Amino acid sequence: MTRRRLTFMTDNDDVQSFEDRVLLDEGDPTLGDLLADFPVLCTVPLSADHLQMRLAELRIDVIPIRPDQPGYLPPGARLGSAPGGDPATAGTDGATAGPAVPAGDQDRPGEVTADGQHPRRINDREAVLLAHQLDIERAASYLESGLSVLVRAEKILVSHLAEEIAARSGRVTRTIRLDRANGQDAPAAGLPGLPSSRRSELLDVLIEGLSTARPGDLVVVPHLDLLAGGNDATLNAEARELADAVYEAADCVLLAFFDPSLILPEVLASRFAVRLPVDILPRQVITLAGPVPTGRALVTRDEADLFVGFDEIGLYKHVAGLNAVRLRHALRYAAHQHRTPPGPDAERPTFGKLVAELQTFKAKTSSSFEVPNVDFDDIGGYQLVKDELRDALDIVGGAAHIPEGLRTELVPAGFIFHGPPGTGKTLFAKAAATAMGATILVVSGPEITDKYVGESERKLRDIFAEARRNAPSVIVFDEFDSIAARRTGQPDGGNRAGNAVVAQLLTELDGFRPEVPVLIIGTTNRLDIIDEALLRPSRFRPIEIGQPDLGARRQIAKYHAGHFGVEASERLLDHIAASTEGCSGDDIRSLFRDARAGELVGSRRPADAYRLGQILGELRRSRRQREAGRTGAGTTAADGSRRAMTTPVVLTTRTRSITPADTGEGNR
Repeated sequence: MTRRRLTFMTDNDDVQSFEDRVLLDEGDPTLGDLLADFPVLCTVPLSADHLQMRLAELRIDVIPIRPDQPGYLPPGARLGSAPGGDPATAGTDGATAGPAVPAGDQDRPGEVTADGQHPRRINDREAVLLAHQLDIERAASYLESGLSVLVRAEKILVSHLAEEIAARSGRVTRTIRLDRANGQDAPAAGLPGLPSSRRSELLDVLIEGLSTARPGDLVVVPHLDLLAGGNDATLNAEARELADAVYEAADCVLLAFFDPSLILPEVLASRFAVRLPVDILPRQVITLAGPVPTGRALVTRDEADLFVGFDEIGLYKHVAGLNAVRLRHALRYAAHQHRTPPGPDAERPTFGKLVAELQTFKAKTSSSFEVPNVDFDDIGGYQLVKDELRDALDIVGGAAHIPEGLRTELVPAGFIFHGPPGTGKTLFAKAAATAMGATILVVSGPEITDKYVGESERKLRDIFAEARRNAPSVIVFDEFDSIAARRTGQPDGGNRAGNAVVAQLLTELDGFRPEVPVLIIGTTNRLDIIDEALLRPSRFRPIEIGQPDLGARRQIAKYHAGHFGVEASERLLDHIAASTEGCSGDDIRSLFRDARAGELVGSRRPADAYRLGQILGELRRSRRQREAGRTGAGTTAADGSRRAMTTPVVLTTRTRSITPADTGEGNR
């Protein structure tokens, strides 16, 4: 049986006496029996349950009081009786003088939902400790066993995690803080590194801390990534010196943190026996009342009561990509938006309003993601495509009747929409995001490519990391073939760079976690050149979005007629649909857009059947020019060319037919 390790601190004169008392085995004493005889401080907060543990179940160390090590009063202990305490304050609970601080049982995260219901209040620190309690315990147990731990976590979590993990490890702790170098403040979260002079100052602090630490001490480095400031290919001088320092301190146990958006050289990461990701919220958290849904444990009673129909289970899929601190910020934002109803008879906000506010919050706190405003109903026709996408999105979005273990195996990681230009591929992607209740990022493939080695892969990593933080989310790679073209064995630099981008894309796809719904959509009109590895059924499913058929063209025409305010009878819509065979949805949209624009500005011609027919004639002529690869039109003189440009297509209305003869001089 593995014994739990606890470290206590007392005055120098009492260390030997305390060790002798621990070694005595008279009967079966508990920790409470021991602490009743000896006033000491613990390096971790203790609860009343700890006092009931038998000494045989514990591994107890005792050290002299150190000014750089916080100490916690055992439950029920009085300040005046504690080492370093002031007798004048005996009889009151609280922090001891010097390093000791109160055990703070009332602040332990398990107490927040002790009754299994929504907490009355919860702060950011409590949310982090509660959401990541299992991760904290796991990291502390590794440290207790003498294994160094490297934690991947966002900067906003590090201060909460570092202190708690170190306290629970039971080891004497030395923390390397950014503000100790030259008395300056810590850098803002997310900085790619520190200036070289600043890194040098902080590196000196770290080296000093490692050199003065005793064997077995825990050294905490909250910002290892900012110190490294490089990658495996180009280690700077500070990073090399840092690597030397951490490897020379082989007797110390290290706890370090790095942000997922920053690169940590592998030579540094290899110093740690355990790498632990602490990134996304779990579906359930462990409390004194047992497992509780995250949507209950991290949402206050007032927040839940504010939104009618609050769904503590359904909330998870909308916040899975957030960390605990950002979740609390998002909930406070949503509650603030609806805190004061506009009037006594106003309707209370619903759970749907909460989801919408969470979407808005994620979009506002992201530099690139946005909330889509396109629905499948805004797209005419293509019913088979819509049905296929809706079925897949039901699975991705978390249909309740689908087992979690099976969900990710039922759909691919994404879709490739392929077809001619102007058929609405990006529009379908936005509608898919709306159906998922997701934020969306549309990226042009050429924007990712970069002339510097490794920059294209870094941009991809950043895009996927941002998508996970904004989950549920949709990433749309427009002109997907520009970054996903078939890999070749050619030795030139361009091909090597393209191969690296495809490899990075495959790595990101394989790294998806089912708890975080992220959908990838690529759009292209060159499916034939996409790399075969991406076309595997488990990765991307190709969906063809071709030219609209007759029914789809009519629905598209009807939608855009209403959208642009162009009056069009049912019969006129039928004729437009019949006359636009081979046209894309974007072509049909341009008919009504140009007709409406001509009605409002310039010659102010009415947007009637004649004008629509004229624009359609111009559109057809332009298409013929593109197909023929020519810039001129017609086979005779320029006058014939100009006449062909204004020859309308015949569109019949209820009262008359518009024919090419109507375009003669003086007829209109």
